[in-house]
Amino acid sequence: MTTHPNTPAGWYADPQGTPNLLRWWDGAQWTEHTHAGQPGQVPQQQMPVADPAAIQRQVQAQAGVAPTHAGGGTLFSEPVLVVNQKAKLIELTNEYGVFDQHGRTLGSVVQVGQSTLKKVARFVASIDQFMTHKLEIRDASGQPHLVLTRPAKFMKSRVIVARTDGQPVGEIVQQNVIGKINFSIEVNGQRVGAIKAENWRAWNFSIVDHAETEIARITKTWEGLAKTMFTTADNYVLQIHRQLPDPLLSLVVATALTVDTALKQDARGFG
Repeated sequence: MTTHPNTPAGWYADPQGTPNLLRWWDGAQWTEHTHAGQPGQVPQQQMPVADPAAIQRQVQAQAGVAPTHAGGGTLFSEPVLVVNQKAKLIELTNEYGVFDQHGRTLGSVVQVGQSTLKKVARFVASIDQFMTHKLEIRDASGQPHLVLTRPAKFMKSRVIVARTDGQPVGEIVQQNVIGKINFSIEVNGQRVGAIKAENWRAWNFSIVDHAETEIARITKTWEGLAKTMFTTADNYVLQIHRQLPDPLLSLVVATALTVDTALKQDARGFG
């Protein structure tokens, strides 16, 4: 596979040789997604879009987050991140759009590395918990920044967070399966924070630092009756209370995506 150095990750020259056509590689196979344009252009149809008014209602009315100061316009500089899962009747690939509090696209999260056999297995049986899942957190230009890997689990989840070059950032490790679910946020094996469910259904989470001071909060928002009944979509709002240093910042941002993949995706290991 060949690509231009300015072409966003995942997009390559059409393997059939069609001039100026880019095709999407999901980590295991070529997909139906294509982009007609010159090398280096961002394939805009892959970028998630949202209704700004709907996003603001989600943040303010549903999550109860008051309008706050504007951030730097990136995944790692905004005080509020809105994470909306792409609605699907049957979920074979996890996909999320990430937006700021005003509905501007900040990036996306895409599951990568799935073989056709794995997709078939997910279609015919509810066995997500027994599979390894890998997702890329990408910015608004499609460039990956973090890679999340959740190894196959039986009851407890563990999510490994790394840079795109393989450099480890930390881990998010589930601590219990009974009662209110808690996760430990760890760097080099040392606990630097925690994610604490506020009810047994694990809908809302408080994120605390090593001193048990809340530094962020995840609130699950109502996606609408039709989506709730007929699709697998889950939507969340992440509010970061203060500027955080890395690697804690990267792990908190990763947490907003990890909650669904690590826990909600397979209904606490029983579905």
